[in-house]
Amino acid sequence: MTDSFLTAAGWPRVWVQWVVLGMVLGVGLFVQLGAPEIGLMEARNFVAAREIHAGGSWLLPTMNGELRLAKPPLPTWLVAAVMQLTGSTTDLGLLRLPSAFGACLLVLFFWALARRLTPPADQGRTAWLASLVLASSLLLLTAGRDGNGWDVYCYCFMMGAVAAVVRGLQSAGRALGWFAIGGGLIGLSILSKGPVAPYGMLLPFLLAYALRGDRVAMRRQLPGWLVLAAVALMVGGAWPLYVLSQHLNEASHVAQTETGSWANRHVQPLWYYVNFPVFMGLWTLPAVAALVWPYAGPRVRSYAPYALLLAWLLATLVLLSLVPEKKERYLLPVLPPLALLTAGLVRHWLSSPHTATDKWLPRVWAGVLCLVLVALPVALRFVGLSSFASTTARYWLTSGCALAVAGGIAWLWARGRPAYAAVGGSLAVVILASGLLMPAYPEWQRRRDDPGLRPLALVVAQRADLRTLPVYSVGEMHIKWIWAAQRVVPQLPAEPLPLPLPLQQLPVVVYTSTRGPAPFPADWLRRYRISTIDSFDLSHQFADGRWYVTRIDAK
Repeated sequence: MTDSFLTAAGWPRVWVQWVVLGMVLGVGLFVQLGAPEIGLMEARNFVAAREIHAGGSWLLPTMNGELRLAKPPLPTWLVAAVMQLTGSTTDLGLLRLPSAFGACLLVLFFWALARRLTPPADQGRTAWLASLVLASSLLLLTAGRDGNGWDVYCYCFMMGAVAAVVRGLQSAGRALGWFAIGGGLIGLSILSKGPVAPYGMLLPFLLAYALRGDRVAMRRQLPGWLVLAAVALMVGGAWPLYVLSQHLNEASHVAQTETGSWANRHVQPLWYYVNFPVFMGLWTLPAVAALVWPYAGPRVRSYAPYALLLAWLLATLVLLSLVPEKKERYLLPVLPPLALLTAGLVRHWLSSPHTATDKWLPRVWAGVLCLVLVALPVALRFVGLSSFASTTARYWLTSGCALAVAGGIAWLWARGRPAYAAVGGSLAVVILASGLLMPAYPEWQRRRDDPGLRPLALVVAQRADLRTLPVYSVGEMHIKWIWAAQRVVPQLPAEPLPLPLPLQQLPVVVYTSTRGPAPFPADWLRRYRISTIDSFDLSHQFADGRWYVTRIDAK
């Protein structure tokens, strides 16, 4: 039975590798995908997709009825396609599926790249392990579960482009087909988030490859580079050129605004990304160790090109740090080279740990995992979530699984295999957290909510008139409220309100920040009957304020 699962060298067979990777990705990215509440960037993407689904333009998307040119449209198209196929515009689990599949595709493209970068004699073992490291890393899991999509898609396609380029560079002939494929994927990346991924992933990889890779092959493939650039520009430039032909002034204004935001919005110091290894999650300890050149270099070189990967990682980090605008999710392109470095070091620990350091580092790693798992049942009792109360089957199932995994780690440790214990324990913890703890996430998010809150989504669900009557707002509504309103909400200017009322069909509903007729001119009170019919809370506490639902009827 063992032989059917393992090779003679004791490594999983290819089909087992696919099953294990599929399990990590499937549980890590898809279980309870709709649990977290909608985020700001998700709301923008989903509102624009909803308006396409409602009959809007695919080539010129809108957000609350206004042109949405600030972001390329591919992520919005994918969500709109899900809406078209399923008919649902409100199920967050369905609408986040494109991002989750994009994260899966990123891992698969990375696996293909890692196989090209690791020695043939390794038979793809380090590449498979690296794909598991990337698939179970903290930042990839959180980005893949986030429906805003822009970062996942742009780096997903760019990873495929890098894999295709490396395949072309390693070919004896011209390999124009691989460069054409790479160019097409670069074009899709541009359609996902403009020049972000060419700058954040392709440029640092090419710099590193020119420094530590096969420069002769890079010069030999000059025709391939020309094909790559031509295809990338044709695919990636098609939509921007169409927008410029239709809305030159608006597009120019958006371009200036977005360019200015890189220097003026979310500005952080140069050293903001110094904590990048922590985004590997449970793999942080070996990731940090893999960055220590004197220690890790000699150990990793047998399994992966250490100098090339470190140059790729550092070039990525430097280029990202030079941009004043910084966010944690922008670190996604750092993960692939770091995952392969980490896998190379772990491969050494799994095969030939000769020194004391090689032995105690995996022991510390496994020991921390074991302590976390043993403490989990106590922590669940302490946080007091009703879905994990000590009387529920979910609590006992989760606690039992956590203790079983801890027991497995301890057993492997006792048999002198701490590296196996740490790797297996890390993957098991990811599956445990995603599969059994994720259902409690909504309750955790709302644990401090005031009782009796009425969010707009609840009000809309309870009031048919909000779904059927014409709806407007006085002043700007937050995009999350637009999402909750389930429709376009045209904005009436706060000052001065127009007269006569530009509403041809009465009654209408108006969202306002003030109760009753106060927001409206006195002339309106003579022409119309104005009454507050409901209200909704803006956040998770009453103190954060509320807006009011006003109905306007003819007298």
